[in-house]
Amino acid sequence: MSDYRVETRPETPTAGITGTFTMTELAQVADRIPEIVGWLAERGTHPAGPPFFRYRVIDMAAHLSVEAGFPVPDDVALASAGDVTVGTIPAGRYVTTVHRGHPDGLADATGALLKWAAAEGLTFDRHDTDAGDAWAGRFEFYLTDPAEQPDMAEWDTELAFKLAD
Repeated sequence: MSDYRVETRPETPTAGITGTFTMTELAQVADRIPEIVGWLAERGTHPAGPPFFRYRVIDMAAHLSVEAGFPVPDDVALASAGDVTVGTIPAGRYVTTVHRGHPDGLADATGALLKWAAAEGLTFDRHDTDAGDAWAGRFEFYLTDPAEQPDMAEWDTELAFKLAD
């Protein structure tokens, strides 16, 4: 049984790279995460938290609009440049859980979290668009550093989904 919880999170500044991909192309945006670290270093700062994937718009039959990025320190003023854009993780209530295991298991973990939230009567901050489901905040935070834990079956990934106000 997973540990699901509802928590309130503050608005958090971010830096990331966005793109539109099919499920089979999704690794392409993840491969660009080192670019974000370099971009931050050029500006004299560093990530303030673990890397994340943010699913902005989901149409599983066609494309996903995704951002790969990092939270950044609150006290650093950054402006979008090149492929890296600055933004925020929106403040609000989130339903969260931590998945321990290979990232291939995240689809099942997400399904279980969504099922639990529905049973609890929780409503997500999302709406339908012509391009698919648009989410205010649907995140995967990769808590495990692959350099420290090469066994992907031992990785921890936090799922966080913003709830409607």
